[in-house]
Amino acid sequence: MKHIIFSFCLLAAASAAYASSPKKPSVIPTSKVMTHDPVLAKQGDTYYLFATGQGISVMSSKDLQNWKFEKPVFEEAPQWAVETVKGYNGHTWAPDIIFHNGLYHLFYSCSAFGKNTSAIGHATNPTLDPSSPDFKWTDHGKVIQSVPNRDMWNAIDPNIIIDENGTPWMNFGSFWDGIKMVKLTPDMNGVAHPEEWYSLSRRQRTFNLDEENAGDGAVEAPFIMKHGDYYYLFVSFDYCCKGLKSNYKVMVGRSKAVTGPYLDKDGKAMDKGGGSLVIQRNKDYAGVGHNAAYHLDGKDYFISHAYSVAEEGAPKLIIREMTWTPDGWPIVNF
Repeated sequence: MKHIIFSFCLLAAASAAYASSPKKPSVIPTSKVMTHDPVLAKQGDTYYLFATGQGISVMSSKDLQNWKFEKPVFEEAPQWAVETVKGYNGHTWAPDIIFHNGLYHLFYSCSAFGKNTSAIGHATNPTLDPSSPDFKWTDHGKVIQSVPNRDMWNAIDPNIIIDENGTPWMNFGSFWDGIKMVKLTPDMNGVAHPEEWYSLSRRQRTFNLDEENAGDGAVEAPFIMKHGDYYYLFVSFDYCCKGLKSNYKVMVGRSKAVTGPYLDKDGKAMDKGGGSLVIQRNKDYAGVGHNAAYHLDGKDYFISHAYSVAEEGAPKLIIREMTWTPDGWPIVNF
């Protein structure tokens, strides 16, 4: 836990230093970027990275190799979240960014570590370019909320996928009873009615654990990517946030329907504990996970964080080109 607190503090301090300094920070190579839960968007010739941090950390790059800090999304913690989520103070987790119907939609997690007293919020901006006169984040507040002893799921780690009919779906979740999916309204400000919910990925949980306990069914951080005829569901198994003791790894399954069921290479459903390995720890990184996947500039990319062995478990930014087997499964060299 000390490693994740240390890294989060560094990210928050760097963002704060940017906001208070008249000079822009030095360019930082990818290998030096400390981050948790990174996601990407590209506007024009610039890539924007959003990640866990105070007010949501933001960085930009022209080449995916050199980065600079931008101002955080929120200068102050959203008041609705402070009032709704006990213990939330503006340190905002696991965002997701998507461009849809002329707006950039940012979804974000408000929670306290190891608890499902959580909520997912939604903000929009017509541009990601902070120099544009149109640049302004508008917060739309809560999309969903999880309540202990009511919900066996955790409202964090959102990811949005727009299906072939233009319908938005939000998949999310961490521990408890796994990864869920819910249909959203067209503006993505709330849950569509009549409600449609699905379970996408689950792992066995010890039955006699208290419902307030996150449990030992260690799956979280879903991300869905469309490739060819299939939707691919990436999830992270096992444990993040333990520095050198982290054993995070990324698993995948696929489905021709956005709502699943998602099957692994052996045909096992992910909502029954299935999942095929994409990437795991090696000699340089104790664990790797909470990934996103994109088709950009004619290539497919895998982005995540990983815990550096050489730097005592510091969470570092990982960007790799992703290729595919002849039968359509992702390959990430790590």
